[in-house]
Amino acid sequence: MTSTLPGERLSEHPLNDHRRSIQPHRPASTKIVATIGPACETHATLLRLIEAGVSVFRLNFSHGDLDEHAHRLAHVRSASLAIGRPVAVIGDLQGPKLRITRVPDATPEGGIVVPTGSDVLFRRGVEEAYLDSREHIPVFGSSFDPIFTDVVPGQRVLINDGAVRMLAVDRTPGRELRCRVTFGGRITSGKGINLPESDVRVPAITDKDWRCVEWALRHGVDFLALSFVRTAEEIADLKSRLHDLVAAGKVSGDLSAPPPVMAKIEKPQAVHNIDAIVREADAVMVARGDLGVEMDVAFVPTAQRLIITKCIEHGKPVVVATQMLESMIESASPTRAEASDVAGAVLQGADAVMLSGETAVGKHPALVVETMRRIIEVTEIGLAEVPYETSLRPHLEELPYRSAALANGAWHIARETGARVVITWSQAGGMARYLSRNDFRIPILAYTSSVTSARRMALLANVYPIVSEPPPSGTLADWTDMAEQKLREMGLAGDADMAILIAGKPLGTTRAQDLLAILRVGDRASGFRSEDDQPAATGIRQ
Repeated sequence: MTSTLPGERLSEHPLNDHRRSIQPHRPASTKIVATIGPACETHATLLRLIEAGVSVFRLNFSHGDLDEHAHRLAHVRSASLAIGRPVAVIGDLQGPKLRITRVPDATPEGGIVVPTGSDVLFRRGVEEAYLDSREHIPVFGSSFDPIFTDVVPGQRVLINDGAVRMLAVDRTPGRELRCRVTFGGRITSGKGINLPESDVRVPAITDKDWRCVEWALRHGVDFLALSFVRTAEEIADLKSRLHDLVAAGKVSGDLSAPPPVMAKIEKPQAVHNIDAIVREADAVMVARGDLGVEMDVAFVPTAQRLIITKCIEHGKPVVVATQMLESMIESASPTRAEASDVAGAVLQGADAVMLSGETAVGKHPALVVETMRRIIEVTEIGLAEVPYETSLRPHLEELPYRSAALANGAWHIARETGARVVITWSQAGGMARYLSRNDFRIPILAYTSSVTSARRMALLANVYPIVSEPPPSGTLADWTDMAEQKLREMGLAGDADMAILIAGKPLGTTRAQDLLAILRVGDRASGFRSEDDQPAATGIRQ
């Protein structure tokens, strides 16, 4: 079976006509995550980004204050409402990132330049860098004290993602660390410090992170991303604390459950513990920036593939991030290598690809989203030409569960019937996630009366959430009529086309998806129209 994107014919696709413009009102199967920053924080720009294809926005708590994030979140919510499309927001916790403290501008270009071969000192308690009066070498401070206790001579110290490299040569434990510069450069305020060979004992979540967590719960942020994860226990600790905060009433939204936790894989220890981490996390991000500094960059591509594979096996959504279209911070077009990088993530099975500085501070935020979406579209059309696997996701751990098994069965039925679309009522998003784990290559429309659930489903590959009340009667027969009308409105199916329907009784409740029907569009005897259902009592809750 050959599939194209929703509503498109293969001959009309940009693969065959490079002049054709993209269709921004229909998101690609692979979702786009965009980081919000000064370049795109206005309501008008966010509208353009959503129209261009963004399904999820990221608030980076490493930069800006909570008041700034509150304004940005409000703009996202209003833009989403104006367009009528659920859009998710990730709150990205800074984590225990070691950073240089304040550095005065010793040169017109800013900061302090450290030449190759020179020595520098890191000294405890230094809030602003200065020149040592005796040795005439720069003295820097660090945002975390473990650099003075856990780094030993012979270990590397990397500044600004490895742009400046040093080797520890001497220390006064607990007070001072002397380093020799092996590759010089400019050091400015707030630049990150990486210690790839040191066993740094820092908490997974800082006091600042906990303040951001409580803020995120109060403001209804849809996902929380935990940075510098090393073990599954760190994720479990955050999830436990989130449940406690929700129980205490410190949560916004229409669900009593806390936001899903996304584990950011950016340390070698996390790659080593990837099975346990993926099992515990609700979603995963391949954060290649720090990962490429903490480990040999030559291993990053294979680590990315391993992480994506493990997420597929465990049925968890995965985002590939960092420098995907980095050159478009300045340029109006990407490099060939960047285009291949985005396509590679799609081909490997990522649910989403992420833009960081490209949208946060870049010159062309809307253009970069359009470019990424076009690359995704063309890649997915090529992928649609690859034959289906004969056995789908044989190692998915959740297959013994009823909903997961039903989703897997729906894949086989869709393939045999030539269905154009799958439609489910997925109140809390569980069935939508199970369906998304399967390689349907056709759209999955996921109904829910929960605005929060719809936003969380926006991250899932190939899932298009729809916020709707159940029909007044609450019957599956009337919902079949609703679904058929929606298919016609969206141009996804016409008379005699097949669609797969998955739901349960009563509509609008969780854990009730245990029925499947085949809809033949235009056939009044198909779908759930013969069902005698109980009415549902739920409606849209904001």
